[in-house]
Amino acid sequence: MVRLSGPQAGIALNSLAGRVPAPRMATRAVLRDADSQPIDDAVVLWFPGPASATGEDVAEFHVHGGRAVLAALFAALSAFTDLRAAEPGEFTRRAFENGKLDLTEAEGLDDLIHADTDRQRRQALRQLKGLLGDRARDWRERIIEASALIEAGIDFSDEGDVSAELIAPALAKIKRLLGEIEEVLAAQGQTERLREGLVVAIAGPPNVGKSTLMNQLARREVAIVSPHAGTTRDVIEVQLDLDGYPVTVMDTAGIRETDDPVEQEGVRRARTRAAEADLVLWLVDGVSSGAAVDGAVPMWTVRTKIDLAAGKAESGGFDFEISASRGDGIKELIEALVAFARDYFGSGDAGVIGRERHRQLLRETANLLHRSMSAVSQGEEFMAEDLRAAAHSLGRLLGRVDVEDILDKIFRDFCIGK
Repeated sequence: MVRLSGPQAGIALNSLAGRVPAPRMATRAVLRDADSQPIDDAVVLWFPGPASATGEDVAEFHVHGGRAVLAALFAALSAFTDLRAAEPGEFTRRAFENGKLDLTEAEGLDDLIHADTDRQRRQALRQLKGLLGDRARDWRERIIEASALIEAGIDFSDEGDVSAELIAPALAKIKRLLGEIEEVLAAQGQTERLREGLVVAIAGPPNVGKSTLMNQLARREVAIVSPHAGTTRDVIEVQLDLDGYPVTVMDTAGIRETDDPVEQEGVRRARTRAAEADLVLWLVDGVSSGAAVDGAVPMWTVRTKIDLAAGKAESGGFDFEISASRGDGIKELIEALVAFARDYFGSGDAGVIGRERHRQLLRETANLLHRSMSAVSQGEEFMAEDLRAAAHSLGRLLGRVDVEDILDKIFRDFCIGK
């Protein structure tokens, strides 16, 4: 499918298809180039603006996907002087600029395109459908209403239509709104991290079965397994889908003291990546030894090789006991990883926050609302300024910032100057 957007879309459609069909009606047409040579027997659609995906005139050519067909169609389109190839993301950008999408919906579309797991897809669809944007628009409108009350009390106190006591209802609106935003922030866990996924590092001394466990989790051979210590000298990563949660598992070099400069670099990288992970699986094949990773990172101690005689000598004191080569305990470990991911990402399908940008701006808005309530004793002007800043933060979240909104609300609701 080849899509055109802009004022030349109808002209190009008429030229290639011989006519412009009825709006939003799929129509079969033989496409012809400037020399009247047939390009393809295709289906064309016409979406006159502003009732289109981008808000502009849009034409679509649904053609057969062969390279020759596409090359001929592109050659015919390039003959029009006012047509050019779209930049990456330009159709979505035009939809945003023409008010068809807010910024959170545009981000949701991007996330949907790049979704690798079912949970990422569902979260992206919620953003694309405007779950956060709709709430943010409602919150911003209510901030503007509260701000209008304060501004009216400051600037138009001599008008008969304006009550002298407007602070109390404004404070009530702000308090309710602050509670809603803080409830969203508190309930979300780290749902914005669902885009990048959970990072799990497999670490431990050399030759304890780290690479074998990695291959078990990936269900394929992604890491070299050898009885010789120090086989893995770099960090190996694999992307997994665990019950719809995106998980990056890292197999790291065995952590030990060594004189080999190459292995030393592998150990350094292993320590660094383990310290940056969201969860560390510390593997040992006998008596547990201390983990040489950042203690701030959640860590599970996993006893390996329980199928071997040496592994049976010691038991207890471990979070999990497995045989990576035979598969014992792997199912229980994976179930625990899924449960950890569920707790880590928070409220699953109810999640509203899709990106760290969203969380930061909502937190900034909540802080400004809280500060505006505390500023009552200092004067309405300070309170009004904090409310303006809070509305601006939500405007940045949506990609819509209009400084005239407050004045429009004042004159509409209070009929000042009538």
